Amino acid sequence: MRSLSQFLGWQFLRQLRYGRPIIVVSGLPRSGTSMMMQMLQAGGLEILTDAVRTPDDSNPNGYLELEAVKNLDKGPPPAWLADARGKAVKVVSSLVTWLPETYTYQVIFMRRNLEEVIVSQNTMLLARGTQPDQSQDQHVRAVYEKHVDDTLRVLRGRPWISTLEVDYAETVRNPRATAERVTRFLGQPLDVDRMAAASDPALHRNRGRAG
Repeated sequence: MRSLSQFLGWQFLRQLRYGRPIIVVSGLPRSGTSMMMQMLQAGGLEILTDAVRTPDDSNPNGYLELEAVKNLDKGPPPAWLADARGKAVKVVSSLVTWLPETYTYQVIFMRRNLEEVIVSQNTMLLARGTQPDQSQDQHVRAVYEKHVDDTLRVLRGRPWISTLEVDYAETVRNPRATAERVTRFLGQPLDVDRMAAASDPALHRNRGRAG
């Protein structure tokens, strides 16, 4: 097992070889990933987005996504990763374990009450004219719970990835505390006040049952 000094030395050598870490915002769809991207951008961090997916009623402040991320699990490491060093990019949880070892990553993983996630996803489907099968909600919750646990276990086991878990509801309640945690994790002088102001409590619309 590596000592702390050995680990830090290893991290330093990786950064010399591969450049600045890629900052990744991840989580289930509708878990607050867009909100975190908005907070990072407000704090002064450059984000990687192509604006292909535009704001809508489900996410009026925008998604801040990069379309090319959808192909992360296909073929060799994509070229956009080199340009992502030192920037923030959104990678959904189903793809985040495909990040190649050829770079170093700081992953901010958003966690949200799973009932709220499912309610929010169902609401989005309805807005798009699709009727969700709510009889499957409990099954979906079990699948999501296992997926999140498995994904975090994989991320923690990869030394080229450091991970910070961020709770969505806590961020809405106390955005400044989350902004400070994220800033410490990233080790960058971000504007905490602007980050906190970018968290919009009015968008916490789909609240699940307690528990």
